[in-house]
Amino acid sequence: MMFFSPHSSSVKQSLWQDWRADVACVFARDPAARGVSEVLLAYPGVHAVLLHRVSHRLWLADWKLTARLTAAFGRWLTNVDIHPGATIGKRFFIDHGACVVIGETAEIGNDVTLYHGVTLGGTTWNKAKRHPTLGNNVLIGAGAKVLGAITLGDNVRVGANSVVVKDVPACCTVIGIPGRIIQQKGTKIQNSHGIDLDHHLVPDPMGRAINCLIERLDKLEANQEKFVVMESENCDGCEADAVCHSEGTVMLKQAAGGR
Repeated sequence: MMFFSPHSSSVKQSLWQDWRADVACVFARDPAARGVSEVLLAYPGVHAVLLHRVSHRLWLADWKLTARLTAAFGRWLTNVDIHPGATIGKRFFIDHGACVVIGETAEIGNDVTLYHGVTLGGTTWNKAKRHPTLGNNVLIGAGAKVLGAITLGDNVRVGANSVVVKDVPACCTVIGIPGRIIQQKGTKIQNSHGIDLDHHLVPDPMGRAINCLIERLDKLEANQEKFVVMESENCDGCEADAVCHSEGTVMLKQAAGGR
């Protein structure tokens, strides 16, 4: 097999380099990380990625059963389910590493970050491209679901618990069910590591809509008060008595609570 061949030093070196990059990137994205030993021993998200690097190479070498068994062991060990056929770029980080699911035809770019509970799932049983494609520097919040053969561009942020079922252009922020674009930065995120972790700093469209409704109700109530005839009002002897007591005006007064 290619992976275990003594002549495949370049492949082994590439795997070693990927492992080192996967471990090193943790310190740029998790302030709780204190040392390499701690990351290697206590980070299930890192364990899942390191094991996937092996299972993916087995899958490409056509050792399908061995690859699936390796992936199953990784799922048992880390509670992260990554199909060995999924293509994952460099410096991939799963924070907390719990209940993450990545499907077979998923494609993930470089410097991508997933939080716990994320699903990159499919929406069809057809044996074709059925899982998402993620660009570089994508960040997906806790519990979010990205479903179908859709594409998320570079620097996209997905808010926690969102459900994304349509393509998202680069440098956009998506939240909600279904996911809606609420912010477009227009330029690439300027960050020394190329990653924007401020995924909590997003607008609140639902709160904004509720505030607009409250303001509108206040205006409608204020306008309605103009049609209400106060009980203390006395129209006796008014020169416009005939007008006030016309049939249409009486009905309007009664509807407004007047007499």
